[in-house]
Amino acid sequence: MGSFNIVYSWGVLHHTGDLSLAIRNATALVAPGGLFVCALYRRTLLDPLWIKEKRWYASASPQAQARMHALYRGALRLGLLAAGRSYSAHELGYKSRRGMSLNHDIHDWLGGYPYESISSEEVARVLASLGFEPVRSFTRKTAVGLLGSGCDEYVFRRVTEAP
Repeated sequence: MGSFNIVYSWGVLHHTGDLSLAIRNATALVAPGGLFVCALYRRTLLDPLWIKEKRWYASASPQAQARMHALYRGALRLGLLAAGRSYSAHELGYKSRRGMSLNHDIHDWLGGYPYESISSEEVARVLASLGFEPVRSFTRKTAVGLLGSGCDEYVFRRVTEAP
């Protein structure tokens, strides 16, 4: 395929079943001086729970998925209420902010298996070992991950040839 000035992977590599290999394969396509732009699930304390939930959800009946969807939506309501935010306002502007409906996004989150996460420190270490330097990142610390992990966003530049 050759190499490219920009390789962009938004919220995909962590669903391949082998995040490390996926990162190596994607970055191998970046030309010298090129950019690797990606979004990856951030690591949380509840990742083991989410892995089990996603594995279950992916094979659950439509009725069981609907019940889990409703349970998650209720937990989201409570979480927003606890944060002093309006669930109605959150849902109303959701599609314009995210590009998909809240219902679709909840289904996507609950059923996104395989699922792996990575800390921002691990991303920096892995990308440095592959010949990249950080350009910009948007990361958050999500200690628990009660309603999920969310993605951190990264831009790295290739500064050396692939090892």
